[in-house]
Amino acid sequence: MKYNEPIEADTSIDIGPMIDIVFILLIFFMVTTTFVKDMQLELERPKASSAVASSSKAIRLFIDRHGDTYMDGEPVRLWLIQSKLRDLLSTSTNKVVLVVTDEGVPAGKLVEVVDQARLAGAQSVGVATRKEAG
Repeated sequence: MKYNEPIEADTSIDIGPMIDIVFILLIFFMVTTTFVKDMQLELERPKASSAVASSSKAIRLFIDRHGDTYMDGEPVRLWLIQSKLRDLLSTSTNKVVLVVTDEGVPAGKLVEVVDQARLAGAQSVGVATRKEAG
């Protein structure tokens, strides 16, 4: 080896830290994104002329045309709504419950579900119409 020969510089780029940063950003955006939980039930929602847009952070209860109730995509019995909602409301900062119902659901069933939501500690309980639920 001669002292006058130029030494070859290592010209490779280490992309490991860049990949780490990309994964950290991906995890950050996944955690901070809020998802609207909306079940894929075929519901004919009632119309209302006084409807306003609902909060995307509201806890949603669904009642189908047969009178079956659903929460978080799972069927739930009427007597379990209060305890499950109480658990969800205790960890939620927004204590709003939105009942999404079919147009043909009897008023008695709707009143029972709204009553269970109020007994669970919901500050506000609304009934979704076409405009509200989207």
